[in-house]
Amino acid sequence: MKFPARTVAVLALAASPLLVSAQQLTVSAAASLSDAFREIGARFEATRPHAIVRFNFAASGVLIQQIVNGAPADLFASADQETIDRGIQQKVLDPGTRRDFAANSLVMVVPASGAVPLARMADLQAPGVRRIAVGKPATVPAGRYAKQALGNRWTAIEPKFVFADNVRQVLDYVSRGEAEAGFVYRTDAQRMQGKVRIVLTATGHAPITYPLAVVSASRQAPLAREFVAFLVDAEAQAILARHGFDRP
Repeated sequence: MKFPARTVAVLALAASPLLVSAQQLTVSAAASLSDAFREIGARFEATRPHAIVRFNFAASGVLIQQIVNGAPADLFASADQETIDRGIQQKVLDPGTRRDFAANSLVMVVPASGAVPLARMADLQAPGVRRIAVGKPATVPAGRYAKQALGNRWTAIEPKFVFADNVRQVLDYVSRGEAEAGFVYRTDAQRMQGKVRIVLTATGHAPITYPLAVVSASRQAPLAREFVAFLVDAEAQAILARHGFDRP
């Protein structure tokens, strides 16, 4: 059925308040948060019909550089404190909105069917270990945590490193058998059970806590603060726990 042009215009005007009232929240978040945040974002939208949440997942260091360079974002969630500190120092994050919302641990993983017996950090120096997957320390917090945990061994085994852009890429290398070992977060290793096996939990690194802050240039700052409040509340914390995260 065709409607007169005037009728179509009236209908469009009637619908326009719904379009105008919709608010899009852009969240830049560490790659290790992908699964949990997608679920949390869906629940946030369900409780706020006016909100649409869009995610940008990558290594924390890459994301903060994007924000510094003017990429649109309303909220930034990092896998480490250092990257948030950098964002505050460069005045692209609002320090008053900073909150810790989760914690994690770093583990060494091997392929589930790996033939090289590994049980200790020292075993990485064995001749049978040819490739070790690790995040790029300059941009990937998990890579920095691994460097801290390895200490003096880092230099000795550095020729074996296969550097990855984020922890999910490290996990892919190990699960496909392209590296004999790798360092990832426990939450990432758990999602690939059957393809990788945890052989140890790393120690000697800074505590792995996840902070977030509202982007100073955000056009949706009130909605971003609502997301922060939702993230530290019981429902979102239960989702994070189900994905293997601890409370900070």
